[in-house]
Amino acid sequence: MAEVKLHGFWYSPFTLRVVWALKLKGIPYENIEEDRFNKSPQLLEYNPVHKKTPVLVHDGKPICESMVIVEYIDEMWSHNPLLPSDPYQRALARFWVRYADDMVSSIGPLFRSTNDEEREKAIEKIWEHLKVVEDEGLGDQKKFFGGDTINIVDIAFGSICKFYLDLETMFGVKVLEAEKFPHLHSWFNNFKHVPLIGENLPSHEKTAVFLKSLREKIIGSKS
Repeated sequence: MAEVKLHGFWYSPFTLRVVWALKLKGIPYENIEEDRFNKSPQLLEYNPVHKKTPVLVHDGKPICESMVIVEYIDEMWSHNPLLPSDPYQRALARFWVRYADDMVSSIGPLFRSTNDEEREKAIEKIWEHLKVVEDEGLGDQKKFFGGDTINIVDIAFGSICKFYLDLETMFGVKVLEAEKFPHLHSWFNNFKHVPLIGENLPSHEKTAVFLKSLREKIIGSKS
């Protein structure tokens, strides 16, 4: 079997997407934990354009950007497919993956917020996105975005919602409220209780403690 390596940050929602895909496919890999403030020469060589994680290295060839990597994994190892086989359903899945990626911009304002007013504004913006997914992306009877099995859309949204919940723990606020978003709340409970997902889901407490120190370091470096 060709060698598979993953360069990433354990706390990163984007690295987590790739970890889940590899685990769901049963692909063994070497994990290479990077330092956000002191990235390895290998990482900078593999991703000279954005200089970011995650980077999957398969048989010496680097693939960058989390959802590009997930699609690569799905095409390279076709068992336990993550993308629908029907062209229309596959197009819909890619639409919602793109929407999940568009939601990434809502994380920064909450992560960097320094007072209640900034936090409230950031959460309101997140709620606008979540309302769209609640109303348009999930039906009443859907266990997962893929129906009865996890697919690429679950991986995309799962990583974002995981990070929202980390920030809930970090700031002591509510983002993914069950009353506001019953379908999303139920879906995430289904998602995290899939063994291969739950076993590779860093605790909110551990992540929140780390993110708090990371936030202080980032904000301090810009002051």
